[in-house]
Order: sequence, then C-alpha cells, then structure tokens
Amino acid sequence: MGKYIVKRLGYMLLVLLALSFLIFLVYNMLPVDKAADMAMQEIAANKHLNYAERYLYWQRRYGLDGGILTRYLRWFGLARFYDGSYNGLLQGNFGTSVVYGKPVLDVVKTPLLNTVFLNAFGAVAALGITIPLGIFCAKRRGSKRDVGIQFATIVGYSMPVFITAILFIWLFAIQWNLFPVSGMTSVGKDYVGFRAFLDKLYHFALPLMVMTFCSLGGMTRYVRASMIDALSLDCVRTARAKGLSERLVIKSHAWRNALIPVVALIVGWLIGIFSGSIMIENVFGINGIGKVYFDALTANDNEIVLALQMFYIFLALLGNLLVDLAYGLVDPRIRVGK
Repeated sequence: MGKYIVKRLGYMLLVLLALSFLIFLVYNMLPVDKAADMAMQEIAANKHLNYAERYLYWQRRYGLDGGILTRYLRWFGLARFYDGSYNGLLQGNFGTSVVYGKPVLDVVKTPLLNTVFLNAFGAVAALGITIPLGIFCAKRRGSKRDVGIQFATIVGYSMPVFITAILFIWLFAIQWNLFPVSGMTSVGKDYVGFRAFLDKLYHFALPLMVMTFCSLGGMTRYVRASMIDALSLDCVRTARAKGLSERLVIKSHAWRNALIPVVALIVGWLIGIFSGSIMIENVFGINGIGKVYFDALTANDNEIVLALQMFYIFLALLGNLLVDLAYGLVDPRIRVGK
C-alpha cells in the first residue's frame, strides 16, 4: 500500500506539472497584459514618465520578461525573478488579483470558507436522503412508491438548477415568506458568535434545499440500480436461505456489494465540497468560490483563474487517489498495491 501511494503521488506530480504548463500557456495567449495596464495607469497619473521604462519595470516585477518557459518556471517557483528571488506557487505566492488589488489567497479565503460551509451541509443532507431512499426503492422495486419516487427524481434531475432555484424562491421566500430571497446575513444586524452562525444557516437554508433537491435524482437512481444488482447476487440469496433477517441481509451483504460502484460518487461529492456551485451562488448572492471564479473569468483576472484551476486539478487528482484507496477498503478482492 505504501509503495502504491508513493507511486501515485509521483504520477500526480507529473500530471500536475503537465496540466499547469498547458493552462499557463492557454491563459498567456489571451490579449491581457497587466504590465502594460500598470504602465498606462502610471503614465495617466504622471505624463512625464517614460512608458518603455515603466513597462519594462512592471514586466520584471511580475516576471513577464523572457520566453514562455521562463515565465512559467517563475510562476511555478522554479526560476528566479529579475531581482534574484524565487516567488511562485511553490513559495506560496499565487499572484495578485488585478481587480481587487490584493493577493489571490486573501481574495479566495473567505469565499472558499463560505463554499465549504454551504456544500458540506448540502453533501451531508443529500447523502443522508439519497442512500436510504435508493435502498428503499430497490427493496420495493416496481411498487407504487418506487414508481412515484422514480418519477419525482426524474423531474428533479431533468430540471435546470436555476429553474429549481427560481421555483423555490417563489414558493418559500415570496409566497410563504419562510426564508430570505438572497444574501448571507440579515441586513442591519451585527450578530456575533453562535447567533451569527444561526443567522448564516437561516440564509443558507434555501440554497441548501435547492442543492439537495437537485442532487436527489441522479444519486438516488444510482444507489437504487446498484442495490438491485447486489440483491440478485448468489451471496444474498444464500443469506436469505439461511434465514437471516432482511435487515441483516441488506446491511451485511447487499449494501457492502452495492457500495463498490457508489463509493466513487460519494468521494467525488466530498471532494466537490471545495469546488462551489456557480449557478446557486450567483442566484442567491452568496460570496462563494464559484462566484469568485465566474467573476474572475468575466473580468480577465487571470491570477485568480490560474490559482483556482490549479486548485481544481489538485482536487481531481486527489479524488482519483482516494477513490482507488476506497475501493480497496470496501472490496477486499481489490488490492490497490498490485
């Protein structure tokens, strides 16, 4: 197991380097030159300055002088800047946002916490509903309740997220006035401590309901299909023939086998806690990482975009490793070290 993990980490590093270079190359093809923008701002404030000198200064300041490979190595932290320093990703410098004028880490820190807060509750709620619901439908396959649940999940799965969000806002916020339409805190209220936490949960309740409802369809049907396959296995028939209770058969035999294909989705959901939901965060006015990513793409704030792209690549690679390890834990027949 240890050798396998070391091998996979080396593979992840190679893939991370290759993808980071491709992404850096793509974004450097865009017609955005922040060194020229900074030089023009200085010339506009003081017309006696020389544009060529200021442009060269900002190129060296941002590490934009030299060829594409040199600029990439500086950005990654493997090559020196003009002043002889190393100041890239490996040194913890993810760049400075052009729009906010602050380091990227300072810009994304609070939105990332909001996204984790929102998605963690959403993932727990969705898994807590979909897994028992999928098992229930599999046990009663073909019954009226199974057909009704399948119809409801198809409707939820087929509807676009923004349509579901609008319907939930109209019903729960406008018609019944149970939750606020958007925002993260109550206007004019300066709550602290546990009261602030409750106020945040109150504002996040409606987007959480939307996220959970939109997640029910695909996951419920996936768990149902896996359980139906597991219930037809010979080991399950043997357990029933021995007189074991249905609850014990489901818990000890069927669910363990059904969990093998489901584990990839579960790990993917848990990793997805950090990725954010662009649509939901924009509809409900939540300052999350998805909204920051969308705004950065719109404003050509490439430092934020590059940092988030690297973050998502790392999450994807880590998720694949965790899925493989989880398969080995769930199914003893699988040996990840082989």
